[in-house]
Amino acid sequence: MSGIVGILNKHGEPLDRELLAGLTQSLIFRGPDAQHIWTGGPAGLGHTLFHTGLGPPREKQPCTLDGSVWITADARIDARADLVAALSARGRHGAREATDAELILHAYHVWGVNCVEHLLGDFAFAIWDGPSQRLFCARDHLGVKPFFYADRPGCFVFSNTLDTVRLHGEVSRKLDDLAIADFLLFGGYQDPAGTAFADIRRLPAAHSLTAADGRLSVRRYWTMPVDEPCYYRRGQDYVDRFHELLREAVRDRSHTDRIAVLMSGGLDSPSLAATANDPSVSPARVSAFTMVFDRLFPDQERHFAGLVAKRLGIPIHFWVADEPERLRYSQMPVVHTPEPEAEPWFLEHWAAYWREMASLGRVAFHGEGPDNALHYEWRPHLAWLFRNRRWGRLLGDVGFDLLAHRRVPLLSRIPAMLRSRRVRREWDVPFPPWLSQELTASLDLRRRYAQVNEPEPSPHPVRPVGYRSFQTLLWPQMYEACDPAWTRVPLEIRHPFADLRVLRFLLSVPGLPWCRAKYLMRRVSRGVLPPEVLSRPKAPLSGDPGLEKARLFGLPSFFEPTSELVWYVNPERLSPSVAEGPAKFSFDLRPAALNWWLRALAGGRESLNREISHELAERTIGQAG
Repeated sequence: MSGIVGILNKHGEPLDRELLAGLTQSLIFRGPDAQHIWTGGPAGLGHTLFHTGLGPPREKQPCTLDGSVWITADARIDARADLVAALSARGRHGAREATDAELILHAYHVWGVNCVEHLLGDFAFAIWDGPSQRLFCARDHLGVKPFFYADRPGCFVFSNTLDTVRLHGEVSRKLDDLAIADFLLFGGYQDPAGTAFADIRRLPAAHSLTAADGRLSVRRYWTMPVDEPCYYRRGQDYVDRFHELLREAVRDRSHTDRIAVLMSGGLDSPSLAATANDPSVSPARVSAFTMVFDRLFPDQERHFAGLVAKRLGIPIHFWVADEPERLRYSQMPVVHTPEPEAEPWFLEHWAAYWREMASLGRVAFHGEGPDNALHYEWRPHLAWLFRNRRWGRLLGDVGFDLLAHRRVPLLSRIPAMLRSRRVRREWDVPFPPWLSQELTASLDLRRRYAQVNEPEPSPHPVRPVGYRSFQTLLWPQMYEACDPAWTRVPLEIRHPFADLRVLRFLLSVPGLPWCRAKYLMRRVSRGVLPPEVLSRPKAPLSGDPGLEKARLFGLPSFFEPTSELVWYVNPERLSPSVAEGPAKFSFDLRPAALNWWLRALAGGRESLNREISHELAERTIGQAG
């Protein structure tokens, strides 16, 4: 959540402190608690602090341990005891009392640029190594924390906020045509390093970056391991191990006084709420925040989430997404987003959603993860056992599945497989006729559309779909959608199920019986969650909110096409319709969404600067160094 920014002048000239202070000021919405900058020769770092811990803040960034190596970080380090022990064994005895940013510095002093291989947690940071004249940057394994940069002829500028990078005078407004085409075709970028702007890049998840001697190098430092299925002697051992790992993940994310859980009436987020509400795990006061629909279509989340809150004894706040004033479209693009948003006409309502959640505390838990990590894959599981001639284990797993679920293991999957095939057909949208022919030809977009819609083979022999799902860009994009650069509220969203210790375990449990209907989650929650919730099948929304709203109020306003839009889209060939189904409907509305964003963008750099800093423009930047 805290803001980070930095500049490195490539030709060695001293850094302009006023320029750095101005960029840092643009991040005050991220860090209202303290703001500081440091400059040293051609380099400078800025930081705005968002304090989520217990008691008064201890950290002050940018910081240093020796006066020559400096860091600015938005970081939360997990498994601190293990890291401190490893550092102490290398003579870094001050690590025990270090802040998270100082821990990263200790690790850098011991392992250099390989320090990221020893870190666990959510982080985006930059280290200026004065003696080596080297800038080293890194982003966490799954991309929970964002990191953007621009490598320009005269300088290298970075931040965890894209808008801040845009404010630098050497960064142009030029759009990246392939990234915009990806938004129109897929709803998100297919290049993990791409952004909507030609001059600005993302540092992909699990990558580090080094800038030195006028050269830039980016490398991947981690890939999700392919672990064989883990087999324990007793079924209860799986439950105990998962419970232990989940408690560790929640404990590492609970050093705060209040936690709001984005809680549905299912299994995953209620299990987070139950774990966080355990005084032996977390000192925080826990409350639930649940989105419900009362008008558009039948929705049972209010009932089941209410049962969970009552069972756990925690307060619950219901946010009604289809109240009359939240169903209507905004008439103008009034809320800025760093990049195009699929449904900009509802941004005002989403802003109210995030503001209400932020009123419950500075930290919120998000429950995404188990649906993918526990995807039921019985065929590759049995095939792997067959190839390895583990006949006893194969018969044992089938028998265990039959005993646990009281149903023939494979027969009951046939209706679900047929439904899944039908859904895939519904979301198989043909190449759009409204995309610019010139753009299509110049970027060979028909070929790209066909290739992207064909999933890459998975290296995992037992859990190929679950494993591959965590290699997609949907996860970093989902994390960024929860980031303050998009929500504009002082709230840090944390993802306990994205803890690598938890994910690796979930991807290694045998598919039979533990992944079927998320049996592992149901076993872990026995005696904790209400029986009605434990026996409830997976229940997706019974309707598409965007489509149902359009059926009530018609299509959102398209506005006059901007001059830039016609390079990407032929407006005369647009014909979105509520009769086409949710997939085709949302697909055909992307040009309108892009047009809204382009209209907002047309205000230029000055309006952006005013928007992101006007509310705190009178605040001054403290300067260190």
